[in-house]
Amino acid sequence: MLRETSLTDILFLDIETIPAYPNYASAPEPVQELWQRKSSRLFGNERSPDESYERAGIYAEFGKVLCISMARVHRNREDGNVRISVRSIAGEDESRLLSQFSRVLQKENARPLRLCAHNGKEFDFPFLSRRMLINGITLPRLLDNAGKKPWEIPHFDTLEMWKFGDYKHYTSLEVLAHVFGIPSPKHLLDGSKVASTWYQENNLSLIRDYCEADVLTLVNVFLRLCQQQPEQELQVEYSR
Repeated sequence: MLRETSLTDILFLDIETIPAYPNYASAPEPVQELWQRKSSRLFGNERSPDESYERAGIYAEFGKVLCISMARVHRNREDGNVRISVRSIAGEDESRLLSQFSRVLQKENARPLRLCAHNGKEFDFPFLSRRMLINGITLPRLLDNAGKKPWEIPHFDTLEMWKFGDYKHYTSLEVLAHVFGIPSPKHLLDGSKVASTWYQENNLSLIRDYCEADVLTLVNVFLRLCQQQPEQELQVEYSR
């Protein structure tokens, strides 16, 4: 699949998610009851529902998408130079955000586009799909996997690529960036602080910057995994 796909036909993406409510106490009573059951299964008596609610953002039933950052690789036909374009969709209106992202994917229907994310098959892709359905948004072709065989699904996952078939092994994007000598975006923000950065500081620009840095790291890790070390520093263009 890697040999049959051009870098220019891959949409790299990273998402930032948060709990649907600022804290457990502010959630509606039905949500509190459902989270209490979920928390009990996850943590038993070790953590109360209030203490564990910070984890709600990683579950599509209790969280929502705050930012989607996308990167595309472009190659100049004349001189072969490579550049990366980065674009983000961010905001508290999740339905609008997901609708915009769906339109981005729909525009690419005629092309052999593939999606790529780190741990995307376990997190990013299903989370986006579930939140689209919850918001009443029709799944675009690139996320609608119903009835498809694994090799028919147009997704790359850098975590899966790094596993080399070792399915018990998990490695974060940060660790891969370190071992490959790629700058990590963790100096901007820590993933566990995204919710507080939004709900307590309302700092969407910092979250967007962090998400964009993550997706650039993803591109560079993908290149290393494909043994395609760029000859020069890649030029990055942002759409703001």
